[in-house]
Amino acid sequence: MILKTLLTTVLTLSSLMAITGEEIAQKVHDRDDGDNITSEMKMTLIDKNDKQRVRQLKVYTKDKGIDTQKLMFFMAPADVKNTGFLTYDYDDSSKDDDQWLYLPELQKVKRIASSDKSSSFMGSDFTYSDMTKRNVKDYTYKIMKESVVGGHKTWQILVTPKSEKTIDETGYTKSIIFVRQDNFVIVQALNYIKAGKKLKYMMLTGLEKIDGIWTTTKIQMVTKKGKKTLHKTILEFSSIKYNQDLKESFFVTRTIEKGL
Repeated sequence: MILKTLLTTVLTLSSLMAITGEEIAQKVHDRDDGDNITSEMKMTLIDKNDKQRVRQLKVYTKDKGIDTQKLMFFMAPADVKNTGFLTYDYDDSSKDDDQWLYLPELQKVKRIASSDKSSSFMGSDFTYSDMTKRNVKDYTYKIMKESVVGGHKTWQILVTPKSEKTIDETGYTKSIIFVRQDNFVIVQALNYIKAGKKLKYMMLTGLEKIDGIWTTTKIQMVTKKGKKTLHKTILEFSSIKYNQDLKESFFVTRTIEKGL
């Protein structure tokens, strides 16, 4: 029994040592992140003077085959209330993800063009492109080294876009990501912004298992230029529920027009 356990451990370690950057990225992409999810989200925007603005949202997520659909509704404060956001995140890298934003003051649904996806999502440090998964085939991956983040072993990987199209859509010329070896969750990332010689630091500061699924409960993105912090966004998720009764017909532009 002991010999069998040792052999399994050795084989596991050997497998981890032999793994490639692309294989790690695919495992990150493929890991179970749940389905038919409802949650509440608190978005805190912090400017360079530490002045804060807080927004409250409701979020709905559903898988459609290998694709993902997501709806977000801004509930408060008054200046963003009833704003709606709909995303179709396609697994096929040859298809551009579809995104729509409903602006209540204009009573109009705006389709987010590919050229606008690198811009700020509702004044945050996250872009429209950040609101979808990256397509694994659009990048190259190089394992730089192993490091420890928050007491957990990680792979530090250099991620480089294969095309100018991807750079233009994301706004990032390259990224360095830190992937936990035990669960294939990205817990930290450094994104190099194409414009303005700025960097964006992503840190996962809340992660827990809910219904057996590793779930992000708190994440922050910080935009810096040199050592100077320009802006910060913190996203906190609560009331997270999996396997809810969400209909595919709910994930349409008509829903964000009507609101909740």
